[in-house]
Amino acid sequence: MSVNPAPRAYQVVLTAIEKDLRSGVLTLGDQLPGERALAEKHGISRASVRDAIRILDVMGIVRTSTGSGPNSGAVIISEPSAGISQALRLHVAAKGINVREIVESRILLETWAAQMQPRDTVYAQQVLDRTAVLIMRMDDPQLSRDEFHRIDAEFHVLLASTAGNAVVESMMESLRNSISDYVAASIPDDESWQPIVRTLRRQHKAIHHAFATDQRERAAQLLEEHINWFYSQTR
Repeated sequence: MSVNPAPRAYQVVLTAIEKDLRSGVLTLGDQLPGERALAEKHGISRASVRDAIRILDVMGIVRTSTGSGPNSGAVIISEPSAGISQALRLHVAAKGINVREIVESRILLETWAAQMQPRDTVYAQQVLDRTAVLIMRMDDPQLSRDEFHRIDAEFHVLLASTAGNAVVESMMESLRNSISDYVAASIPDDESWQPIVRTLRRQHKAIHHAFATDQRERAAQLLEEHINWFYSQTR
């Protein structure tokens, strides 16, 4: 007969915090009780409480800092992409997930977002204005590869955000971050990078134009071609 293992002590804290978030006892910006108070409340060691806080920190549920005052200790935040990104990076490194699967997921999310009518037209216009600036910055010949990749990632995440789906936006940011090191390492030198970056600049401008002129299907098609092309250059 199989026996389910007893839950680890820190899981008691995670379950209790989830319950308090669901019920509204805890909300964004609230400070968690101190380690001693949580340990006494749940009948576990302070070490187990620290384990729970570390997990919540990695998951993007709390931000921890030392000192005293309302912003010290563990404060409730919500940065879902942080935890998802870290998990994906580790699974890619462990070969449980491969880069091609990340690329396919990006295509699925970005093309879906491109075809959705913006929920907030004012915000969508702000995104178009912001991404136009990013395109100009990516045209700078003195821009480093690392900075180009950072701006490139911001460009894609911003465009996907116009669909108004927070889960898609978080997943987009996580997927980009999960293979950022792989992408950077796959292009060996600046000589190899120059023809690639010229094509990327042209593709970004065409994608932006499709969004700006409300050519939703065209934008989705260009995004799929763009992502597949870049992946083919980095294998």
